[in-house]
Amino acid sequence: MKRKVYLSMKSLEEAKGLFFSRFAPDKQTKPEVIKTEDALGRITAEPVFAKRSAPSYHSAAMDGIAVKAEDTYGTTERYPMKLKLGTDAVWINTGQPICEPFDSVIMVEKIHQLDEDHLEIQSSAYPWQNIRKVGEDIVATQLVLTQNHRIRPYDIGALISAGVFSLKAWSMPRVAIIPTGSELVHYSAIDESYTLKENQIIEYNSLVLAALVRESGGIPVVYDIVDDQEEMIRKAVKEAVESDAHIVIINAGSSAGSKDYTVHVISELGEVLVHGVAMMPGKPTILGIIHDKPVVGNPGYAVSSTLSFDQFVRPLISRLQGYQPPARQTIRVFPTRDIPSKLGIEEFLRVNIGKVGPKYVATPLARAAGSITTLTRAEGILRIPALSEGVSQDEELEAELLVSKEDLLNTVVVIGSHDINIDILSDEIRRKGYNIRISSGNVGSLGGLIAIRKGICHMAGTHLLDTETGEYNLSYIIKYLKGMRASIFNLVLRDQGLIVAKGNPKGIKGIQDLAGGDITFVNRQAGSGTRVLFDFKLNELGISPDSIKGYDHDEFTHMAVAVDVLSGAADCGMGIFAAAKALNLDFISMVREQYDLVIPSEILDQPNIQAVLETIRSRHFQERVTSLGGYDPSNSGHLWKETGGNEDGIV
Repeated sequence: MKRKVYLSMKSLEEAKGLFFSRFAPDKQTKPEVIKTEDALGRITAEPVFAKRSAPSYHSAAMDGIAVKAEDTYGTTERYPMKLKLGTDAVWINTGQPICEPFDSVIMVEKIHQLDEDHLEIQSSAYPWQNIRKVGEDIVATQLVLTQNHRIRPYDIGALISAGVFSLKAWSMPRVAIIPTGSELVHYSAIDESYTLKENQIIEYNSLVLAALVRESGGIPVVYDIVDDQEEMIRKAVKEAVESDAHIVIINAGSSAGSKDYTVHVISELGEVLVHGVAMMPGKPTILGIIHDKPVVGNPGYAVSSTLSFDQFVRPLISRLQGYQPPARQTIRVFPTRDIPSKLGIEEFLRVNIGKVGPKYVATPLARAAGSITTLTRAEGILRIPALSEGVSQDEELEAELLVSKEDLLNTVVVIGSHDINIDILSDEIRRKGYNIRISSGNVGSLGGLIAIRKGICHMAGTHLLDTETGEYNLSYIIKYLKGMRASIFNLVLRDQGLIVAKGNPKGIKGIQDLAGGDITFVNRQAGSGTRVLFDFKLNELGISPDSIKGYDHDEFTHMAVAVDVLSGAADCGMGIFAAAKALNLDFISMVREQYDLVIPSEILDQPNIQAVLETIRSRHFQERVTSLGGYDPSNSGHLWKETGGNEDGIV
């Protein structure tokens, strides 16, 4: 059993220096001749010079008449000039050639036609007026594009206009991608009747990497999945290195486990430059060289794999074509909460970004390195320096954008309690044709109200039970948003209860069965409305939280609770009926609760907020909500209360 622990992990910049220094800037792919019409995105391998002038003849720049300029001198409104067609002037259209002896064009708007053969002008012309001269745009032999230029759509037009119908471009680097792992299954082997066996995973990293290679200007060559056997991995790497590939990526097996063979294979066939980079996600990255070819041991977790590619492979694909890609657009943001980070590791944190009031705010997404959806949902990435133990919510930071800055202006930031209908709302508002993104952060109902108070979100989702009055949300809003005018709109009424395994094998009938037995429970996080409700029910029954096995094990969403029950990590958990139904689990109903959206009254008139409310009130949205089960949307979008107007806080 081989195991090689990271003995000398390198910083990100140090790793880049060691890796890129082995591949000189002038060590590029070979030039190839390509058709100009196929050249979009390609990098020129030599300067490109015009073979023809454009335009290639003197032509009219306007519709009108061609005249000889000196014959019109002295013409004014007081002393207009009469011209005879065919002798003194000829009609001409834009783009038509100018024939001798004419050297000027008078635009049609300045001409008065007297009769079929005669015209009148009221101002003189000057030589070359409204005429495109030969070579006005391009002169034969002039430089059109420099070497190492990335060809854009309008460059193709310029090249064709200049008579350049083919050119030399650097050949696109071929990138061999070797997915490894005995647990992996290719998606093509799976149909509706196929059931994944225990410990099997659908392999998709190679597809993501292949798409990233194409996006970066390379050609992906994806190998078949290789089992976790050192000899098989060695054979695949040897084949890839000896092929026409310029770069080799070995996906997974780069860590320090007993089945992680990548580092051994690279060291035996070539040289390991770096094993372990002080970045998170992406720490297990291996950088090596075999037969003068760069070889990257890419981490197996999806986000780690992507970020490792972004830092090491993407720049290399560009370098091999003599091109320096532009840096990502950045923006200054404030985190919506304090974010601790591990000292000594540079962290790439995926975030949702939206503009709330005068500032941009960033809501952290889950840090899980295997959660590919944190990249599909993210608007940007916060880089927390290695020498920092975290960042404060009062600290303005730079974020790299994954979307355009304009998209951020149409992002509605929703922070608070999790509900499946926020996702439905995100889709429904796009279906209706609005260019609006819904950015949601699941921090619990109280966390949402605090976010409203701090001015870091547009609306908060909340379902907090007042255990004294039995009313939802109002007393908490008055307390935590004191002095603020806030409007409370109902989103849904929903069924809360216990989510249990299909068939309820433990025979659970209610909360009383959780105390002191062998039933494992999964809770929601402190500050969530579900946690408040559960604690209220425990107190009502006189049950101590200490007697509940798993009380301190919490999740941030209803779906996460349902997944824990489905997987067997817990026997039951507190959640909504819709989450149980979605995963075909059983449900023990306890209460129908009120879930509201709280919006600062001062922003109610904003178009994006009105679009959200209009969508919530729409019949199509309410039909989709009803189909989920356990929801009553009959009051969706209804203004329930407005607070902040008098002593008791109710307007």
